[in-house]
Amino acid sequence: MKAATRRSGVCARHLILVLLVLLVLFVNGAPLAWASDVLPSWNDTAAKKAIVAFVDKVTTPGSPDLVPPAERVAVFDNDGTLWSEQPMYVQLAFALDRVKALAPQHPYWKDKPPFKAALEGDMKALAESGEHGLLELVMATHAGNTTEEFAAIVKDWLATARHPKSGRRYTEMVYQPMLELLAYLRANGFKTFIVSGGGVEFMRPWAEQVYGVPPEQVVGSSIKTRYEVRDGKPVLARLPELNFIDDKAGKPAGINQHIGRRPIAAFGNSDGDFQMLEWTTAGGGARLGLIVHHDDAEREYAYDRQSHVGRLDKGLDEAPQRGWLVVSMKDDWKQIFRADGSALRD
Repeated sequence: MKAATRRSGVCARHLILVLLVLLVLFVNGAPLAWASDVLPSWNDTAAKKAIVAFVDKVTTPGSPDLVPPAERVAVFDNDGTLWSEQPMYVQLAFALDRVKALAPQHPYWKDKPPFKAALEGDMKALAESGEHGLLELVMATHAGNTTEEFAAIVKDWLATARHPKSGRRYTEMVYQPMLELLAYLRANGFKTFIVSGGGVEFMRPWAEQVYGVPPEQVVGSSIKTRYEVRDGKPVLARLPELNFIDDKAGKPAGINQHIGRRPIAAFGNSDGDFQMLEWTTAGGGARLGLIVHHDDAEREYAYDRQSHVGRLDKGLDEAPQRGWLVVSMKDDWKQIFRADGSALRD
């Protein structure tokens, strides 16, 4: 009887110990598949199943497609993939507000295109100024300060600027399903990078707080900088000269230059991401290419082939034959933004 009691006590203590270990693992973020739905804002459709199947394939020990953690690189476009890009790119909205803020220092802007169009809110005239006009606008509003000063300007603007349709801060216009996907990949040993046509120094001040992506894992377009000593303090001065455009064919080049590894997963939403998806999925072994399709006019926007922002035409046609997933916002996502408006990570 006493032996049975002792055995029972040992079994009970063993069970308690196992439960405590599991609890510690759960609290520390171990990927316990049964604990919760890893992508709760995704509907249980083919897209979600394909994502989970890919991750299982490249992370399961003994799998013929197992990829070492050091090679688990995933790249994400930003505009239209991680946050809203309609009715205009967020950085363009920033540049337009900067024109208004700087206009008193440049009185001649009121008569000079494209600044005149920006000050009058004439988007048609601004669009007609073309790439040259927009580049002139960006150079005038993004240069002439140090990297630290520019980061502070961006943060201050994002703290108050509001999206014209929703009235939310732009950092609240982040897609909840994509935040979950970023976290899911990182929990499975992936290193996640942003690879965007947007300005690298526009994104770095807030990307870690909003996406969990540190500054060194943000790749983007850039202007030139110059080392200077001002008032005895070393700074990097931002110059009104273009350095690199990280868009279309520039994205694979930017990935190679800044990351040094071909990704095994790439996520985009427009033809500007086509080459990044093409280069990523052309590598050997298991690969994942995914396109976010904006087809939900009720909860966000519906646009693709004819859009002036985030045009998706070639990618939509070629995705099936290339094996890329096309994720429908309308059908594959339970929700688009956080219900409470918060975009910060848990």
